[in-house]
Amino acid sequence: MRTPLSKQDIVTLKSLIAAGKLLVVPTDTVYGIAADPFSASAVDRLLTAKGRGRDFPSPVLVSSISQAAELVPEIPPLARAFMEKFWPGALTVVLPARKDLPLDLGVTGGTVAVRQPDQRDLLQLLQENGPLAVTSANLHGLPPAQTVPQAQEYFGNKVAEYLDAGRSQIGEPSTIVKVEEAEYSVLRSGAIPPRQLQLVAGKAAKQ
Repeated sequence: MRTPLSKQDIVTLKSLIAAGKLLVVPTDTVYGIAADPFSASAVDRLLTAKGRGRDFPSPVLVSSISQAAELVPEIPPLARAFMEKFWPGALTVVLPARKDLPLDLGVTGGTVAVRQPDQRDLLQLLQENGPLAVTSANLHGLPPAQTVPQAQEYFGNKVAEYLDAGRSQIGEPSTIVKVEEAEYSVLRSGAIPPRQLQLVAGKAAKQ
């Protein structure tokens, strides 16, 4: 399916997500493989397609800070500062997850990793559908796909629909930070360099 997406495209994609199917979607960083984060069977299908276990939980992409706020008990001031500075963009923020939500993303230790991507078509889908579990479109241990043909080589007919928006803008994964009250740690280096994080936080990451 080529982007930009029509209203009928959105209807079709929402029905596939509701049925527990997998999608490959464009993000600003690399292509991602997506599933319903509230469906354990859909997330299991996603992790199986990638060839990795539940000890590698999937992040959740959202359309806005307010949509992210629905997944967590609260957004600490430091986490909100990161979101306001870098969202939409290539920063994933790990926070405690709401215990009353049926999120089943793998072994998360009670957390959820959230990000608002800077990709118009995906943001439209997230706004219409709600959050999606989205992890990089690659087989475990191989480079993330930066084009739809590359993703198709990885997944073939395991994915119900491929959204093609051309080559990825950034081409490297997001930076992942975990925020605990006023402290933060970098779980994965990526497109947002440590210096930019430090400028926002007013301090270096916790080692």
